[in-house]
Amino acid sequence: MIRNPILPGFNPDPSICRVGDDYYIATSTFEWYPGVQLHHSKDLVNWRLVGRPLDRASQLDMRGNPDSGGIWAPCLSYADGLFWLVYTDVKRLDGAFKDTHNYIVTAPSIEGPWSEPAYVNSSGFDPSLFHDEDGRKWFLNMVWNHVSSGVGGQPKHPSFAGILLQEWDAKAKTLVGAPRNVFTGSPHGLVEGPHLFKRAGWYYLTTAEGGTGYDHAVTMARSRAIDGPYELHPLTHLITSKDHPEAVLQRAGHGQIVETPNGEIYHTHLTSRPLPGSRRSPLGRETAIQKCVWKEDGWLYLEQGGQVPAVEVPAPRDVQRADPPAVERHDFDDGKLPLEFQWLRTPDWQRLFSLSERPGFLRLFGRESIGSWYEQALVARRQDVFYFRAETLLDYEPKTFQQAAGLVHYYNRHKFHFLAVTHDAYHGRVLTVMSCPGDWPDGRLTFPLGQPIPLPGDAPVILAAEVRGATLTFSYERDGTWQQVGPTLDASVISDEGGRGEHGSFTGAFVGMAAFDTSGSGLHADFDWFTYERG
Repeated sequence: MIRNPILPGFNPDPSICRVGDDYYIATSTFEWYPGVQLHHSKDLVNWRLVGRPLDRASQLDMRGNPDSGGIWAPCLSYADGLFWLVYTDVKRLDGAFKDTHNYIVTAPSIEGPWSEPAYVNSSGFDPSLFHDEDGRKWFLNMVWNHVSSGVGGQPKHPSFAGILLQEWDAKAKTLVGAPRNVFTGSPHGLVEGPHLFKRAGWYYLTTAEGGTGYDHAVTMARSRAIDGPYELHPLTHLITSKDHPEAVLQRAGHGQIVETPNGEIYHTHLTSRPLPGSRRSPLGRETAIQKCVWKEDGWLYLEQGGQVPAVEVPAPRDVQRADPPAVERHDFDDGKLPLEFQWLRTPDWQRLFSLSERPGFLRLFGRESIGSWYEQALVARRQDVFYFRAETLLDYEPKTFQQAAGLVHYYNRHKFHFLAVTHDAYHGRVLTVMSCPGDWPDGRLTFPLGQPIPLPGDAPVILAAEVRGATLTFSYERDGTWQQVGPTLDASVISDEGGRGEHGSFTGAFVGMAAFDTSGSGLHADFDWFTYERG
């Protein structure tokens, strides 16, 4: 059986393709660098992260991009002996405008090398590339209408003005012909996330509707001609949890069809699992997949019936799901940043961290403040379970209160809890907690600890963060014993819905290591190891 979600933790907007017996899924990364997560599977049950292709400045530079800007809704496809990756770089999120630039890169292998980007357009987001049977290629994206009332995380139907279709000339690397608005969506509204699939002379258009909150849905339509007109599915929505608050998998929408070698049909979709008794989703929007069937009317339906996504669905073949290790330990000994980790926005990562200046350590160079949109030294991994404990050993000697380094539970600039070693005028080196528990838009700090804890001497200190569903407890090791630091904190605010609300934050919770130095002297902090224990 396939158990959902297949990609737990922040992995939204899944675009799936099959090449032979291999399946690949691309998911959004927003402001986290490098851009786009690529996952591989042989069986649709077990998935492995294989890389992030947008890893250099010429492909992606997100310095200055707002929280939840950056890479939205990539589309991965395979044709003509190449992988094709289409993506949006969102430069502005708030207000009436969205500055959304769309690009295409290609590679002969999923491992690369990935080409320089070809610019396509900026008319909207959620781009997709369809390779038709006659060899022509078609580019789709939703079109954004700024002359509307969809502002400030409150999407409105007129803002989502439909799905544009235009031919893509791969040789000339340009769009040709006039764009056509081929689908304005169902009455549910907020149409986005287009993907085309062709079968038996029909073009099937999968879109997302309802916004990416609890009204989200996969909407399907079809046409005999690629440019329409498109008729709606008899149920309108192939997949949705919007009328079923009891469903385990909520916010279901935005996905794509894939066909197995023996003709079985599956449909990916994003989803979230809110904390019990809550509408907060710290793991962000995750990736799930549903088994579907074609019926006599020529439409696709969930195999289990209805529209609500299932947690367990039949797999193409009988294989066991391999669970991740209970404990992951990273000693930073091989000079490479483990694939689990990312940083924020900048391609110039050498200014943020080094794995060679002190062999066996991850060295962070204190840069701008935590939450900066330009250059902050924060290296973290996704939270992918509701219960975990993270620990790290920090060697650090701050000289001023403007220098701090430590362990952080982080979503964005207005949602984080930071256990930090810093300097105090009265006590010297101390331990403190800095929090921003959802204060949007001001991002004001709170200091839950009250008085800092003195850390006499210069010995390294071991820090820990333990999350148990909606609670977070920080602690540190002194003389071989663990001591709690400050009160139990609200971990649920480190979620999509915390602070600003469900339509304003699109990533997920991370845990990792951070350092800043607002004095400008760039004081470094050395981390000897990092562990992540699930359960």
